[in-house]
Amino acid sequence: MNIHYEVISEENISCIQILCNDLMAYQKSEAYIHPELFDEMCFETRMVPSVKSAKSNYILVAKDDDEIVGYAYSTIAPKETYSGDFATLKCDSFFDFNSVKNDDVGCLSQFYLKENYRNSGIGSILFAKSMDWLNSFGSIADLFIFVSNGNDNALKFYQSKGFKISHQILDGFITVLRNIDG
Repeated sequence: MNIHYEVISEENISCIQILCNDLMAYQKSEAYIHPELFDEMCFETRMVPSVKSAKSNYILVAKDDDEIVGYAYSTIAPKETYSGDFATLKCDSFFDFNSVKNDDVGCLSQFYLKENYRNSGIGSILFAKSMDWLNSFGSIADLFIFVSNGNDNALKFYQSKGFKISHQILDGFITVLRNIDG
């Protein structure tokens, strides 16, 4: 393996379209609560709208030579982004707005590695670089990660990195994790 990391501009996000769609398919395959909700989730309905609505985006890819084998997508967005219609999900709110210290929140929105590259340290590097970027915003006190039901490996990974389960939404379809200070 010859792994290196590269930040992708918003204009070039189409290079992760296949991996984003693979993420949605993986999440559906693992889900046991409303897996059909993933039927309408794809690059065009999740990634593109999120990039457009965010105040700031950070898209980091891991490459093995020239092949993109994983990515992490983080965002800074107004907390109101996470109420009402979000991506293809309809929810009153993804978290209690009163518990959020500022107007904007940080989110590790998407995270995916091809199966053959998991458990090799690549995910930890993608995660650390994403957290460094999110924490570089002094005005952001609250960080969130939303994990789909059935994705127990992701849940354990984020917990091992210091995130705590806050609550579940959409009848358990998504588990909301939050930074310790949040």
